[in-house]
Amino acid sequence: MKKALFFLLALAATLSAQARFATVYVKDTPFRVEIADTPEKHARGLMYRRCLKPGYGMLFVFPDEEVRSFWMKNTLIPLDMIFLNGDRQVVDLVASAPPCRSDPCPSYTSALPARYVLEIAGGLAAKLKLRVGDKIFVAFD
Repeated sequence: MKKALFFLLALAATLSAQARFATVYVKDTPFRVEIADTPEKHARGLMYRRCLKPGYGMLFVFPDEEVRSFWMKNTLIPLDMIFLNGDRQVVDLVASAPPCRSDPCPSYTSALPARYVLEIAGGLAAKLKLRVGDKIFVAFD
């Protein structure tokens, strides 16, 4: 029993140490976002999550600016995808991308190169009146 408890505590510490967070401000509204900055985290994204707490999201960080393509395979909730350039300016938006329920899943490709992609709950970008050209502030922890 003690070994199992120790293992679970060690596993929890390892998982929490791997997760990095930042605060992103969209039109002065703060979002606590998990950082996806490795190929493994990019691939997993927000897959299999049944809900997204209010004020939370994920920020995908890439080493360079390129046209980015995302899909919603195994994503269970609608998401807004906000594509940002290196200056954290919005270069494209996908509003309320629906979950993909069967293959093939559609891809959502940025109109311009992006270095970051912010995913928040579907409909929030419109509610906040976010537009291409707006800037987003990111405070990395």
